Amino acid sequence: MSSTKPVSSEDVLSQKYDRCLADFLVKAGVGASVGVVASVILFKRRAWPVALSTGFGAGAAYADCDRSFNPARIPGVRVIPASETPK
Repeated sequence: MSSTKPVSSEDVLSQKYDRCLADFLVKAGVGASVGVVASVILFKRRAWPVALSTGFGAGAAYADCDRSFNPARIPGVRVIPASETPK
């Protein structure tokens, strides 16, 4: 017999929040660094490429986090209520 303890809902929620925060920091950081490089190389050291690419990274992280918390928003996924599941 396997004696695995059930994972509490608070632990699942905190893992999702941690994953979302880490994803946000990575994607916003990559966006900011791409914006800095683009600003220096292409746009004569203007500030808007940095803000725009950071916003793109933050938006992508927000969308991923939204799909993590609400799986019904993933295209092609159908959520079946427990009352309709076959036995």
